[in-house]
Amino acid sequence: AGLDSQRLAQQQEKVRTDPSSLPVLFAAAARTLGRGPAADHDAVTDPDDLLHPRLEDLGRRELLLAWRPVAGSPSAAVEVLADLYHHGDADERRAVLRALPDLELGDAALDLVRDALRANDTRLVAAAVGPYASEHLPDGEWRHAVLKCLFTGVPLAAVDGLERRRDDELVRMAAALAAEREAAGREVTADTRRLIDSDPKD
Repeated sequence: AGLDSQRLAQQQEKVRTDPSSLPVLFAAAARTLGRGPAADHDAVTDPDDLLHPRLEDLGRRELLLAWRPVAGSPSAAVEVLADLYHHGDADERRAVLRALPDLELGDAALDLVRDALRANDTRLVAAAVGPYASEHLPDGEWRHAVLKCLFTGVPLAAVDGLERRRDDELVRMAAALAAEREAAGREVTADTRRLIDSDPKD
């Protein structure tokens, strides 16, 4: 099953003509438009939906895309997005984070990414290290975001732009983490080893 396309079209039109309707429609989207794994979901390699959006993510993204042209400046749009994010449950927060790269916000929404990276919810962390963070998060914060993935068990496959942004400093930090874990008799993950062993791009 996919999204309810007829209902989605009605709701998109509604947020275009009445932007104030967005919060209610956004919150109800899982119930009204569809929920569950999307078509490209792989239950074996991605059992927790860390790498692939769910139907409710896609429905909410479509609502945000319809709303964005009438939302005003990036800062005005981010005010609304911040309300959706901070008043929403984990699913709604994840949908906001996943939609950020498509909403033409410049770096105005970085505080939402930073908030998600402080969380211990792996679904939020995974959503936060997507294309938006890859493009806009400063180097130091981005490296710490990658380490947060290693700490929390978020697969590095979730980190957009890892090949492009990986540098000697990130490899050094990952090696220090691995040494710390080995000294404590704890397992070093395959992702950590791969990050240390591959050559950073110049």
